[in-house]
Amino acid sequence: MDENALLKNISKHINLTQEEISTFERFWTEKTLEKGDYLLRNGDTCRYDSYVISGALKAFYINAENGNEEILFFAVDDWWASDLDSFSKQKPSIYNIQAIEKTIVLQISHYSFQQLLIELPCLERYFRIILESYLGALQKRIIYNNVYDAESRYYEFLETYPNIVSKVPQYLIASYLGVSAEFISRIKKKNKPS
Repeated sequence: MDENALLKNISKHINLTQEEISTFERFWTEKTLEKGDYLLRNGDTCRYDSYVISGALKAFYINAENGNEEILFFAVDDWWASDLDSFSKQKPSIYNIQAIEKTIVLQISHYSFQQLLIELPCLERYFRIILESYLGALQKRIIYNNVYDAESRYYEFLETYPNIVSKVPQYLIASYLGVSAEFISRIKKKNKPS
């Protein structure tokens, strides 16, 4: 099992002793998803919080009016993938999380997560920092969607998430931005050097 990537991520924010690392490692299991496999399905309860070691996932819901897949977020290497509301309250999820490519995640169950925080309270700080980062990104996305035009949103996405752009198909990025894949193609063509 490869907790090294997760421990490296944690070490950016807090320091764990060797004893704490040994305790931490007991709580995690590794799972491999093939392309198209679901980490979570709409209507199921999110039983695990998942950290992406490698690969790419998309979170989406199906628009009941038009049947379109609406992308909520992506999770690539060194990111978290979960329905926070479903996981924290242990209630059914309203969206899906699916592998875009072969993906390896580390998972912790809801019960184990509670136990982990009891045994290693210093991790409360780490997960607070991760949550604050997530909420900041969510607020920024809301502002950009409400204030900026589609082309500006596209360029902001490219600048902010180059690691996603390199792994995720253009049509999914278009869905995330609320534009058509053709719109992105036109922007790329317009700015292509002659």
